[in-house]
Amino acid sequence: MSKQMSHLDNIPSTPGKFKMEKSAYVHHRLRWHSSLAKLTFWSFMFMGMILIFFFRSPSSNPLPQDPSRRSLRTYNWGGPAWEKRVRSSARIRSRNGISVLVTGAAGFVGTHVSAALKRRGDGVLGLDNFNDYYDPSLKRSRQAFLERSGVFIVEGDINDSALLRKLFEVVAFTHVMHLAAQAGVRYAMENPGSYVHSNIAGFVSLLEICKSANPQPAIVWASSSSVYGLNTKVAFSEKDRTDQPASLYAATKKAGEEIAHTYNHIYGLSLTGLRFFTVYGPWGRPDMAYFFFTRDILKGKSIPIFEAANHGTVARDFTYIDDIVKGCLGALDTSEKSTGSGGKKKGAAQLRVYNLGNTWPVPVSDLVSILERLLKVNAKRKVMKLPRNGDVPFTHANISLAQRELGYKPTTDLQSGLKKFVRWYLNYYSGGKKAAG
Repeated sequence: MSKQMSHLDNIPSTPGKFKMEKSAYVHHRLRWHSSLAKLTFWSFMFMGMILIFFFRSPSSNPLPQDPSRRSLRTYNWGGPAWEKRVRSSARIRSRNGISVLVTGAAGFVGTHVSAALKRRGDGVLGLDNFNDYYDPSLKRSRQAFLERSGVFIVEGDINDSALLRKLFEVVAFTHVMHLAAQAGVRYAMENPGSYVHSNIAGFVSLLEICKSANPQPAIVWASSSSVYGLNTKVAFSEKDRTDQPASLYAATKKAGEEIAHTYNHIYGLSLTGLRFFTVYGPWGRPDMAYFFFTRDILKGKSIPIFEAANHGTVARDFTYIDDIVKGCLGALDTSEKSTGSGGKKKGAAQLRVYNLGNTWPVPVSDLVSILERLLKVNAKRKVMKLPRNGDVPFTHANISLAQRELGYKPTTDLQSGLKKFVRWYLNYYSGGKKAAG
């Protein structure tokens, strides 16, 4: 495996000096052969899943109304005026700037990352299919906010290979920030096909274009803390096992990491995966607890407070969006160039995975108490057992690797972060949508 992955396998859970002894080297070689076998298995398995979902006859397909599939037939793009907007948005305006294609740019994290890149003078072009997993008007408001910042979002789907190919013909992107994905753990029970479509097939579609681009871009993509699944060891470290997924969402994110390994090993693509831990803040996702808790508390509705088995505490490593953005930019700035050309590998390429969290798990009940104080409204709490739908009792990030290699250091506590979110929420939903940006 690449030099970078050898380094990753031997990093301790906490900062400190270490030596790689002979026995560790032998162990590493055995792990490499085992990993290769697993890699082959997962690759065949998920390619099979893609074939099953996308090449069944229409009469047997239970998901004909998936908006992400309809998008391939409904979006319009191309032409001189369109290409001019693409080039203008992606133009680098600082001396050492980079040119970045941000997929999922109208999403929560995508909006903040795109704005931050643009502010420092990088070239930024967004791509988003504006599906209706949650309120599309929120995505349109984010789009308007980014347009005022000079970022153009192309409407399109990452499975549209012709569109992706055209974008790389118009702009020689140095980097890709891949944030487009089907989010949410519970939605998988309603629409499993959307996860395969976006998180597996979509990622493969993007990597196929990137491997053939000349020059190949360096790629940073969003994974998830969900890959740690049912692990009981805390804090979660990048070298911990990730073969116990608790949901289909987690399984597709794990598959994405295996696919990334494949494209790095075979085609020389430089790839960095970021495992996000419960991101929150202004412009957030309405399906996240802190968001709909705020909405329902203000409406006087009861809110569910889940508890684990034996009345155990459910806690999350809540991470403020600005801290996540710093980690994303750090990953982009430390990415090495891909080593392939024309779809052929020329040498070993960088492959990394990092946790981006806050390292301070907070019980969900405490989250509600903070919101009560900020909103000046008492919540109607309804204590319930944690459902068996993929949710896990707790998340807790070990970020020592990101601290050492990316300079990542979260600075926003939950009280401060929620105060900023509530201020944005009240402004946005009281009619000040433009000012909320």
